[in-house]
Amino acid sequence: MHNKSIAELSAALQSKDISSVELTQHFIERIKKYDNDLNSFITQTPDLALEAAKVADASIANGSAGALTGIPLAQKDIFCTNGVRTSCGSKMLDNFTAPYDATVVSNLNAAGMPMLGKLNMDEFAMGSSNENSFYGAVKNPWDTDRVPGGSSGGSAACVAARLAPVATGTDTGGSIRQPASMCGITGIKPTYGRVSRFGIVSYASSLDQAGVFGRSAEDCAMLLEPMAGFDEKDSTCIDKPVPNYAANLNDSLQGLKIGLPKEYFSNGIDGNIEKLIDEAIAEYKKLGAEVIEISLPNSHLSIPAYYVIAPAECSSNLSRYDGVRYGYRCEDPKDLTDMYMRSRGEAFGEEVLRRIMVGTYALSAGYYDAYYLQAQKIRRLISEDFTKAFEQVDVIMGPTAPTTAFKIGEKTDDPVTMYLSDIYTIAVNLAGLPGISVPVGMADKLPAGLQIIGNYFDEAKILNVAHQYQQNTDWHLQMPAAYQA
Repeated sequence: MHNKSIAELSAALQSKDISSVELTQHFIERIKKYDNDLNSFITQTPDLALEAAKVADASIANGSAGALTGIPLAQKDIFCTNGVRTSCGSKMLDNFTAPYDATVVSNLNAAGMPMLGKLNMDEFAMGSSNENSFYGAVKNPWDTDRVPGGSSGGSAACVAARLAPVATGTDTGGSIRQPASMCGITGIKPTYGRVSRFGIVSYASSLDQAGVFGRSAEDCAMLLEPMAGFDEKDSTCIDKPVPNYAANLNDSLQGLKIGLPKEYFSNGIDGNIEKLIDEAIAEYKKLGAEVIEISLPNSHLSIPAYYVIAPAECSSNLSRYDGVRYGYRCEDPKDLTDMYMRSRGEAFGEEVLRRIMVGTYALSAGYYDAYYLQAQKIRRLISEDFTKAFEQVDVIMGPTAPTTAFKIGEKTDDPVTMYLSDIYTIAVNLAGLPGISVPVGMADKLPAGLQIIGNYFDEAKILNVAHQYQQNTDWHLQMPAAYQA
């Protein structure tokens, strides 16, 4: 059952070929069997999942079930879950049990989806490799000596190994699309404001956005619909009707205009990945699409702008972790200042401390205008580049990541090189646009992804574009040999 799509699982449940309890138990057993090697889960919740599965079976029996009722999923450990530890991959929140559900969690609970557990991640979503977790690095199912990408590496590894049919993630600078690429699955980041951020532990509030990991674009479309929508508890959430994302997946691509930014095909990209991207573009031409070369002239500034804006926001957001109200508190503090300093110094990891320091510096008196304000101006220029591009094209395509998954420990001593792993994804977050990564082949036996970027609230279009490619290729159906049984 673990190789079936969400639509196939839904049909099997509705026809009573399998019960939700049986399906959920199947994935619980897979987690027990395989996750010791992958470390994709921080917290497993089999008892809660089975209880929810029983309720789902009752809904199916009385005819009140929806399309997703009874299909299990896993949640990134950045979403607050009532009564279940929400650690955010940090020692700081290792002892924190959320007293409420994030809106995303509430919506998916209402859809009748049992939660298998909480997934590993870079601490406070800060990282591109999932090596920054207090609970240890997550391993890539295609090669356990390599990273799965980050920060949502646990989500990507979990779905790639089929330990859950689908999983949630968050994307601040590429944290859904980049690990989806490195793990050979599909991952979508919707438009900023499309999905409520209420109950998501904040990293950078103007950039964070919840999204989906699935085997295919169809799976992502089915899960994204109940997640999306207006939420009065989130002031950044857009009050805009949510379309049926699966309704137009089979629309023709005849006449689709694809923009290829010349800046995305520079010397920084691995030659094998560039070849796979070229082959994918050729497939789109066969489907009737037209390819147009475009320019995003300020895209090279996305990394420096992001690594001023995001740390500045993180330094503000993480100031709440002071050892007073909740989270980690040092032992036997001498006074209040000692408690603040030691609690934060002992509980935050190296990468989090680095970003707090950078952000605090950028916001400090005398440097605010030179760094933070300047970065925000560059952000506007990057956004305007996309606006001009979408006057010519329907979607923009390019590589998701410049390389395939690198070895664990390979880049930990060089933060700047690590930051370049998100060079093609960060601009999309700065502009607030939707983007999806789909697998397009193997480079040296490791998966690579194509990124498809849409205009604001064009999630349905990029899902359609991704789905049509997947209808004519089978890269999304492939999975690591070690996890096929």
